[in-house]
This record gives sequence, C-alpha cells and structure tokens, in this order.
Amino acid sequence: MNRHELTLLTDLYELTMMQGYYAKGQNEKVIFDVFFRQNPCNNGYSVCAGLQQVIDYIKNLNFTYENVDYLRSLGIFSEDFLQYLSGFHFSGDIYAIPEGTVIFPKEPLLKVVAPIMEAQLVETAILNIINHQSLIATKASRVVFAADGDGIMEFGLRRAQGPDAGLYGARAAMIGGCVGTSNVLAGELFDVPVMGTHAHSWIMSFSDEYTAFKTYAEMYPDNCTLLVDTYDTLKSGVPNAIRVFQEFRDAKKPFKKYGIRLDSGDLAYLSKEARKMLDEAGFPDASICASNDLDEYLLHDLKIQGAAINSWGVGTNLITSKDNPSFGGVYKLAAIQNEAGEFVPKIKISENTEKITNPGNKTIFRIYDKTTGKVKADLICFADETFDTDKDLLLFDPIETWKKTKLVGGSYTIREILVPIFKNGECIYQSPSVKEIAEYCRQEKKTLWEETKRLFNPHQVYVDLSPKLYEVKRKLLEEMSIEK
Repeated sequence: MNRHELTLLTDLYELTMMQGYYAKGQNEKVIFDVFFRQNPCNNGYSVCAGLQQVIDYIKNLNFTYENVDYLRSLGIFSEDFLQYLSGFHFSGDIYAIPEGTVIFPKEPLLKVVAPIMEAQLVETAILNIINHQSLIATKASRVVFAADGDGIMEFGLRRAQGPDAGLYGARAAMIGGCVGTSNVLAGELFDVPVMGTHAHSWIMSFSDEYTAFKTYAEMYPDNCTLLVDTYDTLKSGVPNAIRVFQEFRDAKKPFKKYGIRLDSGDLAYLSKEARKMLDEAGFPDASICASNDLDEYLLHDLKIQGAAINSWGVGTNLITSKDNPSFGGVYKLAAIQNEAGEFVPKIKISENTEKITNPGNKTIFRIYDKTTGKVKADLICFADETFDTDKDLLLFDPIETWKKTKLVGGSYTIREILVPIFKNGECIYQSPSVKEIAEYCRQEKKTLWEETKRLFNPHQVYVDLSPKLYEVKRKLLEEMSIEK
C-alpha cells in the first residue's frame, strides 16, 4: 500500500537467482518480454493498464537497511551479496505499450533490457501490477460495451481482494470506460469522478420511507438518486420517490440530477414498471439506476429485455473479474547480449505450441486499414526492422503459415506501439492522467472492428511475425529438436 515499500514485493527465487548470478560474476545484459497468451473472458482484445505504477515501482526500487536486515535473518544470503543489494538501483531500459492501448495475445506489452540481476528482480512486481490492472480494465471495457452507451459506475471496493485491489482496480476500471467510482481514495489520488447514492440503512434509520427520501433530497438536490427497494419497490418505494419529486417541483426547487435506484428483484420488469410510473407522474427525465451483482452478461440480457435502465452500478463481478480472475501475463527471457554487444535470440520450447516464445529483441507495429482506420493486424518483428507502406506487405499466420494476407502498398498505415519508458535507469516518459488515458482508450476501441468487440465469439485480431523473425524462430526450433 506504500509505493516506497515494494522492493521486497518479489518471489524468493528472484533473489536466490540474483545471488547465483552474483556469485558467478554473471551479469550480462538481457531482454525479458512481458506478454499474455489468451484474452480474458474469451474477449476479442485486452486493455493495457498499470504502467504508471510500474514506473513508480522502478523509480523507488532500493533496498533499505531494514530490507537487508530481514534478508540477512533468513540465513541464505552471503554478506557480500547483501552489500551489493544495499547499493542497488535499476540501470536498464524499459519499453512498454502505453496504458489504454488495446492489446492482443503473444505480443510484448513491456520489454526490460537490463543486466540480468536487475531484470530478474523486477519480474514479480511488474507482472503483479500489469496483470491486475490489465485484467480489470479489460473486464470494465466489456461491461461498458454491454451497457451500449449508458454510464457504468464502479461500485466494487467493499468486495475487492484488499485495499490495493480496490484502489488500483478502480483506476483500471476508469481506464476501461467507467464514468465514475464509489472509491473516494481513488477519486483523490487519480482525480476521477466519485459517485454514489445511499444504502438501505439510511431508509431504515427513519420512521418511514417518505421521510428518509425527503431528508436526502433536501441535503443533495444537485444529485438525488433514491434507493426504492427497501420495502416494496412498486407499492412503496417508487410512489414515495415520486411524492418527493413532486413536492420539490411544486416548491419550485427543481433537481439538477435525480432519479431512482433498483438493487434487487427482476430488474427488467421493475424498471419498466417504474418508468411508466415516473412518466405518468410527469418525470420522464428521472433516471433509473440499477445495481445488484451485475456483469456484462446480465446487462446484455437486460438490454435485450428492454429494461428501462440508463445508469448501472457494477461492483463485485467487475472489481474481481469474477468469471476470469487472472490475466495470465508471463515474463520470459528473449535474448542475451554477447561479448560483441549483439543480442543473441533465446527461445523457450514446449510440448504446448502456445507456450513457445518468440525470440530476440523485438518491437510491434500495428497495421491499420488506410480507408477505415481499423486495425488489420499486429506485426511482431525485430527492433531494427523497418517497413515501407508504399510497398506491398505479406502477412501470414505464424502457426498455420498457409494462411496469408497481402496488403497492397498505399492501402495501409503502420504505427510502432512499443515506446521507451526508461533509458539507463532514468524515466523519460510522462504518464498521462487517468482521464486522459481513459479517453485514449475510448479512441483506441474505435479502431477495432465491431466483430472484435462483441461479447460472444469475437473475431480474433491477427498477431503475426515478420519473415525475418519467423525464420530465426524456425531455425532455433530446428536446432533444439536436433539437440534433443
């Protein structure tokens, strides 16, 4: 919960490996890639989030006297290694895809170029931060899509797995497209809108429902949303809310924003009946907000059923990504620098084809259709490769290589999406505000085809390898198979 105390937020084996490298005098520069293998929730894309917290972590990465004393107490680290840790600082380079960017499986979201001891240490914390926020940002984006233009309020703090998950989950949810959060600390730290109504306990603490509503309305005339399901939604709650709305209108004290909230029962039926009652009473502009264990699937069904709801409070299922609680990002060695200063590609092989890594020092080019501005594919290539958009470009599936697409020169544009964050240990990147990242994410999603954004069986965006990278990977796999 304190960014200055994250140095030991690491797995023990990172430190034991560091000591092994130290003892052997092995600290050559290496490249590690952060990537994931599958979109969460069977989505057609993911949303990258958490980079600002990675930056904060790297900036404040140092071992205090207390840290070193604790490690000494474990009895497994040598005194000279502990002395090395006392003067530790990150001196490498980091490249990353900016927050709010739509991302796809197998491409590097973040690349660490650093001496191997430094690169090894930062693995766990980077994965912890990126995995969590990217997961929640992606889940929020799905919920926002299902709402089809209605506002989504993030209400999950009390159900999050601890304060940090609630705080940074709220941040990620805002990036994914939520219009506000109930989390006041998130509002303060990230300068995002905070929203909320009142609980059933407010109603129950008064002698009757009408008095509770009227008191609340008098206190908050600029934003008065009344929870109407404490006793009986249609026989008591909505009529009492209408009574208060009418009294304020008669007294010429109009509300700036007002409405009701439903938190239980058949939301489709209740919202349609409540809408009729509000309209007949002369309050067609009163909003109807709903909560109660919502997720994108329930929103989708309620929309199909014609629910008269235009604002949604989504909590548990969003902040925990309940149906898919982990993002699955991994951190894999891609290259080791030799004595000549060249990066030698390294590959991890597996019986599972999906787990075979892409070797070398890489970058990513996003390819767009020039006419529509929509994403055609992502191309992973070596960092020193360049492409001329006036020339034809042949894309092919790196696994099913007979599947090919030829882009005619002049019909497409490209953009490199991996950008420098740290150079020689110094941060050279200025992170935007959460509001700016959220707007950028909104624009990013406009570059996706509708088929990619749908909730069910979405089209998967192609992530291809350049011919040069594909050939190096193929040769490494052949060499490995011969050695076996």
